[in-house]
Amino acid sequence: MVNTNNSPKTTRNRYIFAAVFAAMIAVSNFFQVPLPGGVPIVLKNMFVVLSGTVLGSYYGGIAVLILIGAGLIGIPVFVIPGGPGVFLTPLGGYIIGYFAASLCAGLVCGLPQVSEKKMRPIFLLRLSLASLLGFSLILFCGAFYMMRLNSLSFTAAMIAGVVPYIYGDLVKLALSIPLALKLRPIAARYLN
Repeated sequence: MVNTNNSPKTTRNRYIFAAVFAAMIAVSNFFQVPLPGGVPIVLKNMFVVLSGTVLGSYYGGIAVLILIGAGLIGIPVFVIPGGPGVFLTPLGGYIIGYFAASLCAGLVCGLPQVSEKKMRPIFLLRLSLASLLGFSLILFCGAFYMMRLNSLSFTAAMIAGVVPYIYGDLVKLALSIPLALKLRPIAARYLN
């Protein structure tokens, strides 16, 4: 939910944070950890989930929409050349998943609050569930899109679109939770 504090400075800060997260998501695409088997670990989906868990649903979603808009006009923010044609590839499903992940993770966490400096177990659980939901949405949106696009069976789509990414996403999930815990109180000072 969007906070009712709508001073021009607060509104400006929120959109600046969304733009910064969009830039971090775009830049994170260039950092890859190669793995045996050919599927590298990229940090992009971790920053997508962080945009929701740190900024909340609305501004996290705005960050991903900025990224998608940049890619659709041809700015190289995707792993393949951008433009509308990217949605004719299996990557299109993951891109849709980016928006769903940021939005849903942010809905679960809400806007950051300064009072979150003291970590409460219930919030840690909520943040963990939000992060898991975000990573899962990216993978499943990608797999279901791949299933429709390539006329794959459910099992084949899961094997091609989910299984190769599970281990890397578990590592990123473990990293994203403490990062969000540290970043939320910092962001709250500027967003509220």
